[in-house]
Amino acid sequence: MNAHRRVVNGCAFRVLSGCASRVLGGFAAGCFALALQGAFASAQVPVPTERVTFDDAIQRAVRNNPSAAIAAADILRAEALLMEARSASRLQVNGNVTTTTLNRGVEFDNSTVTAQNQLAATLDVRMPLYAPARWARTAQADEARHVAQVSADDIRRQTALATADAYLTVIARKRVVETNTLARESARAHFDLARELQERGSGSRLNELRAQQELSADETLVEAAQLAVYRAQEALGVLLVADGPVDVTDEPIFATPPDVITAAASTQGAAGDPGTPLLERTDLKLFAAEQQLAERVLGDSWKDRLPFLEAVFQPSTSLPSQLFFPQNRWQLLLQLAVPIFDSGQRQGLKLERQAAVDVSRATFARALTSARSEVRAAREAISSSERFLASARAGADQAQQVVSIVNVSFRAGAATNIEVIDAERRARDAGTAVAIAEDAARRARLDLLTALGRFP
Repeated sequence: MNAHRRVVNGCAFRVLSGCASRVLGGFAAGCFALALQGAFASAQVPVPTERVTFDDAIQRAVRNNPSAAIAAADILRAEALLMEARSASRLQVNGNVTTTTLNRGVEFDNSTVTAQNQLAATLDVRMPLYAPARWARTAQADEARHVAQVSADDIRRQTALATADAYLTVIARKRVVETNTLARESARAHFDLARELQERGSGSRLNELRAQQELSADETLVEAAQLAVYRAQEALGVLLVADGPVDVTDEPIFATPPDVITAAASTQGAAGDPGTPLLERTDLKLFAAEQQLAERVLGDSWKDRLPFLEAVFQPSTSLPSQLFFPQNRWQLLLQLAVPIFDSGQRQGLKLERQAAVDVSRATFARALTSARSEVRAAREAISSSERFLASARAGADQAQQVVSIVNVSFRAGAATNIEVIDAERRARDAGTAVAIAEDAARRARLDLLTALGRFP
């Protein structure tokens, strides 16, 4: 992507300079190019007013990000569902008041049998004595609450990973800015020398324009890199719920202690065995909890066929009193409900629960396979990135030495202007390669800690 931007920005600058050369002539083209350089230099990217360390960024994101609030709401909802399930198997008390108005009352031997206006108050007290299906749903709701808690932990993990990625992106893009700035200063020194030689008559206008063109291209790359840094800072600010871009203060060191390497090597368990280190990952904990919940719901399906026994106590009063009924009375009932035939409803529910178990098992197996692959890939990435970084740093040091030698040779007349420009470009690309290699090394170490569940 950076190479593509360099090509596009360089082409745009060359097109504009070429048009100016044809229309205005050599001197006017030089003025036009200088004006473009001034425009690039004057366009300053806003500077963030807040800077945070890596640990503070992770803590703030986990604490303030809206995803954490959503996860907390899911836990609260699971708590509410558990309370509802428990209430169904506990004491229930309800009152009922009924007023009845007839077209006329009923009397017998000057005594009121049924009054025209009646008021009846009843208290209904119910207590399940044997309710295996309801008890099973209570246990399932408690399991679902545990799933919600694990899901909240995984959401916090994802938020921390996104914040770490944004933090590392800011660091990497600032390294690119430093590399392009160094290349720009080198190109500026070369341009000043070429202009000085041209003014003294020992150089040429062509060499001056080539040096000026390279300086303009580097100005463009610096501007594009600074904008990329600002966008990364804005992304970090969004994750931290900050009102503006946030800058970084330190470079995190993701040390890889020996126990992590040992844990990474011990993840190759037998089939069906996730390996102890991988059990620390919140996503695998979540998938395992979901599978356990689905298996519990399926295993409780047989309880839907058991009877339901309930005790009901109903005291009541009626006004006015009637001839054949006392004014205050009560009754105690034992109600037994036995499921007999439901036209396949319970069988359909069981098949649906079996499908949920199959999906949860497949999801967990896929996540486990992916987790093992991530551990292996992270281990290899660490080794590869270390070799890549060593080579990139050696290449950058060699490229800077070439620039110094070519500049000395150019001053002595032993090297051409094109050789100087080529050396500067190679040094700039080598510096960018170092920034990329450093970022790859940091991310590889972070990926291993993440794959083993050691981050955050």
